[in-house]
Amino acid sequence: MRVGIASDHGGFELKALLSVALKGAGHEIVDFGAKELDPEDDYSDFVVSMARAVASGKVSRGLAICESGVGACIAANKVAGVRAALIADSFSAHQGVEDDNMNIMCLGGGVTGHALAWDLVQTFISANFKEIERFQRRLAKIADLEGNVPGD
Repeated sequence: MRVGIASDHGGFELKALLSVALKGAGHEIVDFGAKELDPEDDYSDFVVSMARAVASGKVSRGLAICESGVGACIAANKVAGVRAALIADSFSAHQGVEDDNMNIMCLGGGVTGHALAWDLVQTFISANFKEIERFQRRLAKIADLEGNVPGD
C-alpha cells in the first residue's frame, strides 16, 4: 500500500520509526515532512499536504502525528474527503476503516508508545471498508456537509 506520513516535531521520532517498519513490511512510504527535527515547526504545514494527497488518491491512507495527535487530527479533517481519527486502541483502528472508511489515522508521538503505535498502524492498514448500504449512506451525509457529494 502507498502510505502518506506526516508529523511535526512532536511526532518526529515516531514517524521515523513507523516509516522504517512500514517499509520493512513492504509498503511504499511518501514522507510529507517534517524532514528534520525543528521544535518551532507546525503540524499543519505537513499534515494538510498529506491529507490532500489522501483525498486526491495520490496515497491510499495516511498517518498524521503530532505530540498528542489532536492538532494533526483537527488539521487533517479540514480537507474535504478526509476521514481522520485519533486512535489509541486496536478496535477503533479497524472499526474506523470498516464502518467509517477512515483514511487517515492520527497518533500522539508524546503519548503513544512505539510498540502500540506499530500494532495500531498494522491494524489500520490491513482493515477494509465494509461497503454496507448504511455505512455508505452515512458517508454521503458527511460528504454533503463538505460540499463534496460522491459522484460529482
